[in-house]
Formats: sequence, C-alpha cells, structure tokens
Amino acid sequence: MTHTTIDPAALAHLQTWHGKSETLSDSFTAMPVAALSATLDRDDPEPALGTAVPPLWHWLYFLPHARASEIGPDGHPKRGGFLPPVPLPRRMWAGGRLSWEPANPLCVGQQVQRRSTIQSVSHKAGRSGELLFVLVEHKYLNAHGLALTEEHDIVYRSAAQPGEAAPAPQKPPLAGQAAWSRTIVPDDVLLFRYSALTFNGHRIHYDRKYVTEVEGYPGLIVHGPLIATLLLDLLRRQLPDAQVARFEFRAVRPTFDLQPFSVHGKPSADGKTVELWAQDHEGWLTMQGQATLA
Repeated sequence: MTHTTIDPAALAHLQTWHGKSETLSDSFTAMPVAALSATLDRDDPEPALGTAVPPLWHWLYFLPHARASEIGPDGHPKRGGFLPPVPLPRRMWAGGRLSWEPANPLCVGQQVQRRSTIQSVSHKAGRSGELLFVLVEHKYLNAHGLALTEEHDIVYRSAAQPGEAAPAPQKPPLAGQAAWSRTIVPDDVLLFRYSALTFNGHRIHYDRKYVTEVEGYPGLIVHGPLIATLLLDLLRRQLPDAQVARFEFRAVRPTFDLQPFSVHGKPSADGKTVELWAQDHEGWLTMQGQATLA
C-alpha cells in the first residue's frame, strides 16, 4: 500500500472550501436524550419539554442522513458537499472547543438552528504520511438567540502502512492525582448504541474485519465524541448541579474495545475548572480536556 499524497494543486482546491457555510434546523426531541441516558447507565428522569440537554448531548441532533447509495467504503457519507473531498482515507474527530451561553440553554422541545462554517483547511506531512486538518465552527441558535458555539477539529490521515508505529504514549499530567475516577467497559453493545444514536455508519466502530484488515487498527475504535461525553458525564455524576460554561478537549491516542479504559477528573482549588482525562488499561493518556464552570 502506498501513501496518498496531496500536491499543491490538490491542496489549493481543497482550500477553496475555506469559508463555505451551511445552515440546518432540527427539533430537539426527547427520545435521543432518554436513549443516551440509558446507554450511559444513568438513572435520569424521563426528559420533558424544557429539560436542558446535557453538555455534548447536542451531538444527538443534526445527524447526516446520506442515502445508502451515497455512503463511501468506510461507512461515512462520500466526500464532498459541505466538507472538502479529502482523498486521505482515515478520518478522525481530533478535538474541539465549546462555549455555552449559561442564560440560554438548549432544551428538549426547542427548534434549533445550526450555522456551520469551515474556518480553515491545512496540511502537514508527518512520519506516517499526509495529514489534513479541517476546522469547522458551529453556532447553535434557538428562539432566544445564540446558545452554543463549537469549534470542531477533523483530521484526515493516510492509509495505515505495514509496520507503522503507534503514537508515542504519554502519561496523564495528573496521573495519580484524580479526585474522581470511573472504569468504562467499551463492549460491542455500548459502541453499537452510540453509533446508532448518532447515526454514525463509520465502520471503525463496529466492523472488526474492516477496522483490522483495511485501516490497520488492532480492534474497534471507541468514538472520540463518546469518550468526551463520558468525561463530562463523570463531572455531572460528581457535581450534578454544576453548569458547564466551556469545555475543550483533544484526542491523544486511539482507544480500542479490547480492554476497559477509565475516565478521571480533578477540580481546581477554587472550583472554577475541572481537569478531565481518559486513559487506557496501561495508564496511557487517550484524551485530555478541561471544563470551566459557570
């Protein structure tokens, strides 16, 4: 297998997507909230009209509805349209930054508009091949105005190469200092239910033959957004009345379904921020985040 390359002309074409925008509307119904609560094994009351949607659970809405004939070989919708048609085969959610408007929460029963803009398309050649980064900004608005601003980092990578080294492992900066910890068992049912709830057909999360033989990973990959959601879910379990005003996170290393992993948190001394991180069964850092409380 050879590396896919992006020459200057191809990059220039992809960068014409800079500034491209789209506006979508969706109704924040109760069913996805109830279903994710069950998936995360939470004992929440049945969501009613006006129930605030927990932080990051807005990812249950504005789902792509590509027809079956428009699905690519990886299970994602074919490249092009709003996102640029990047030729690199591996696509990952690399991280993001989110800012909520505390006085204007997103709630069950609202009609919500999402205005999305591609802020940048950038390229880097690394030891493992080509990398292309796409930054998308989403603004979520309800009848009262802006409720949430999100910056979403997407990275596209070259196909796996024989003998390709995994990312250098890192220990969490606060290893051994967690105030809160929880072990997660990423079984097939958890990954299936989250894929179904987010209408995510990406085969790396459920097709073991594809993920190991085509993309070269050792097992099914736990969704980055699911891990981020579990980080804030840990915060909510420990501080149920806290209101998150800002959250930023970045994926550091893939998490596979082969072993349990853990999520951890440590509030700052003044209680205004909470450091959050996930680590695999060997203790290596897989995701790092920070929540700022309102």
